[in-house]
Amino acid sequence: MAHNIARIFAAAVAQDPTRPLLTWYDDATGERTELSGATLANWVSKTANLLVDSAGVTAGDAVGVLLPPHWQTAAVLLGAWSAGLLVETEPARPVEVLFAAADRAEEATAWPAGERYLLSLAPMAAPLRDVPAGFADYVVEVRGHGDHFTPYTQGGPQDADLIARAARRGAELGLTGGARVLVDAARHANPLDWLLAPLAAGASIVLCGHADPARLPDRAAVEKVTLSLS
Repeated sequence: MAHNIARIFAAAVAQDPTRPLLTWYDDATGERTELSGATLANWVSKTANLLVDSAGVTAGDAVGVLLPPHWQTAAVLLGAWSAGLLVETEPARPVEVLFAAADRAEEATAWPAGERYLLSLAPMAAPLRDVPAGFADYVVEVRGHGDHFTPYTQGGPQDADLIARAARRGAELGLTGGARVLVDAARHANPLDWLLAPLAAGASIVLCGHADPARLPDRAAVEKVTLSLS
């Protein structure tokens, strides 16, 4: 088993960099965004470079994440883990960098942090219309960073525990290599379920936000889903 999350992600991409690795649906907006392994890896690398080059983090530093299941959240989490960082999802202590959804800006302001990035999570990776004082727009800032990043070899302080938990969770959910997994984001909001366990199992992901139950059977057929977590 790979001993860090970056290697698990790299192995998932290497199966076929052109295949859809993460497909995002938002039934509230009608959005569908499909990311191949290569495209998601590009976003992950840009995020890791943003953290290291712009925010100045080093391996072992903490980043805060106040984000729902989303394809951009996947890029943020995998980028942070690639840089060997500790990811906090509850305001437990000060963090070097904080990523937050636009609708959680007030909560993010109260969390002691060095750099703060806000995400609109809008279709087409659209930027924020207005950026509150004290924040930078993630999708604007990240685009200017490099497309390649060499992950921290030793992994981050959480990697061993998260990998073990992802393996156990994957077994509980019945995930297998090559599976195409449909995930209801509201029912499986923990990144172990919607991101890490599928990647560790070698599965690809169809992540559905604000899922309309009436649409899921047809979606499963169109996406060639082999396992539904809804």
